[in-house]
Amino acid sequence: MARFRLHHHHQPGECAIVFAAWQGFASPLRHGPTVASCAFGGHEVWWDLDAEGPAEALGLLPRYVADRTRAIRIGEIEIP
Repeated sequence: MARFRLHHHHQPGECAIVFAAWQGFASPLRHGPTVASCAFGGHEVWWDLDAEGPAEALGLLPRYVADRTRAIRIGEIEIP
């Protein structure tokens, strides 16, 4: 398993559509906390998760959300 950060971005008028896309979509990401900037004008959402690869990570999102999301492989580093 690898660690990924999913970085989603949508336009200000798309917030309701993004949230509606989750209705009826089974995912372990539903009903859990994450961080987002919608309330502050940024209209971005981030999830950190483990997956076999980027396609599997994006598969945890509804299609509308996944189409506007980048799967970025991440890992911890030590800052000197």
